[in-house]
Amino acid sequence: MDPVSQLASAGTFRALKEPLAFLRALELLFAIFAFATCGGYSGALRLSVDCVNKTESNLSIDIAFAYPFRLHQVTFEVPTCEGKERQKLALIGDSSSSAEFFVTVAVFAFLYSLAATVVYIFFQNKYRENNRGPLIDFIVTVVFSFLWLVGSSAWAKGLSDVKVATDPKEVLLLMSACKQPSNKCMAVHSPVMSSLNTSVVFGFLNFILWAGNIWFVFKETGWHSSGQRYLSDSMEKHSSSYNQGGYNQESYGSSGGYNQQASLGPSSDEFGQQPSGPASFTNQI
Repeated sequence: MDPVSQLASAGTFRALKEPLAFLRALELLFAIFAFATCGGYSGALRLSVDCVNKTESNLSIDIAFAYPFRLHQVTFEVPTCEGKERQKLALIGDSSSSAEFFVTVAVFAFLYSLAATVVYIFFQNKYRENNRGPLIDFIVTVVFSFLWLVGSSAWAKGLSDVKVATDPKEVLLLMSACKQPSNKCMAVHSPVMSSLNTSVVFGFLNFILWAGNIWFVFKETGWHSSGQRYLSDSMEKHSSSYNQGGYNQESYGSSGGYNQQASLGPSSDEFGQQPSGPASFTNQI
């Protein structure tokens, strides 16, 4: 049997049916979508400048940009409509920090989810040994939940800045030729941002997944088991003390009633012996 078959036979793929491993597999998949839709993006817009002198016009000005969105480094040339002179411009803004941070979190989340899924399937016994695996897993899950929230929020703000900076109407305002009413400036093609919008959605979905998985990882730790043991012990002590108190009270009540009944007066035997005295006296007479 080859090593791959041995490893597959030793693995417990039933772990994927449990919430812990199933959520890890979803996190792995969603992390791929997050960094692929953001890190693999490239877009372009096209502008048109129609000068009064048609020979100076340029009806197809293409401006391309891509990840990591250092827009201030994206340069292009446009006509000035004043002879053959060209104006060199650049887009405004730099969203590289938020985009790179978002992609970095997604890549490391993918790697950790992949490693954790393999451990859940093939090394479950070692994972639960000495409680170290669940504790490390719990801490990492909390950290990644926080990173996904910060990274997704930062990238959502960065994406809004990218949309403004690449809006054809905003770019046309940078051109000196478009400030003259005699020249006609138009937006021929706008960039498609659907992929970037999807990346933000997957970012917040990853945050929800990782935050929800905190509880299932916490249940594997010793903290949860010790808390459950303390709760059960306290409940057993409370119930035992309650039963003991009820038993004492019942026995006390029964003995007290018996003593009280005994002290009320003479017994039935005494009442039965009282007439014997006068009867014997009569017989003597």
